[in-house]
Amino acid sequence: MREWWRGLAGELGGLVLPVGCAGCGAGRAVLCGACRSALSGAGAGPVRPSPCPDGLPAVYAATVYREAVRAVVLAHKERGALPLAGVLGAALAAAVRAGMAGGAGGGAVALVPVPSARHRVRARGHDPARRIALAASARLRREGVPARVTPVLRLRRAVADQAGLGAAQRRENLAGALEARPGAGRVTSEAARIVLVDDLVTTGSTLVEAARALRAAGIGVPGGAAGEAALAAAVVAAPADSFVRPGGGRVGRRNACRAKKS
Repeated sequence: MREWWRGLAGELGGLVLPVGCAGCGAGRAVLCGACRSALSGAGAGPVRPSPCPDGLPAVYAATVYREAVRAVVLAHKERGALPLAGVLGAALAAAVRAGMAGGAGGGAVALVPVPSARHRVRARGHDPARRIALAASARLRREGVPARVTPVLRLRRAVADQAGLGAAQRRENLAGALEARPGAGRVTSEAARIVLVDDLVTTGSTLVEAARALRAAGIGVPGGAAGEAALAAAVVAAPADSFVRPGGGRVGRRNACRAKKS
């Protein structure tokens, strides 16, 4: 009872009084101007983990995962700071637009959030990837891009928490863990572009497994269940050294991703 009352009092206090900036703690705003600027998506572009895992689709990130951005992502994801979904969704929308500019643009966009385990959703009180995907789709529609969220992926078995796992352990942990829901091809069939969405990419293992599950259902495969739709991924943030510089930049040919077709 005591813990319940403390939680309620904290929530009410946050409603009555402005809290410090989720990014830097300064002031009494939910997010200060400087931290909001860090999530503007002005530097959105392609990213590739190194080493880059086989089967990873083209990935676009809005910003670098450090300092204020890291604090905002974690506040939304782990501490239930739901008002931050709007600014994170706007950043995600910028990553989606960067992908459209760098590849097949135009037409409807289906945003496919990477699913969280049910126990994680219950513990957090919300599904972070789905929430920011909804905010991003609303932002894109206001900008004239016909986007909608299509949560067609689900976990088919339990997976361990990824925190603390290395790249190889993450791949093993996630291998075969996702599947497309029945009818997934039908609900994505009108999309010209299918975009996997998450808040963060590190090793790329989660996006590889999500892409594999879609391709196994014929989605994002030429001539498959979703026609000729292009498959890509967009995230809010990625490590600084994974951003690809104009013209190819940091990532050499030996680290280039080799996306599997099926």
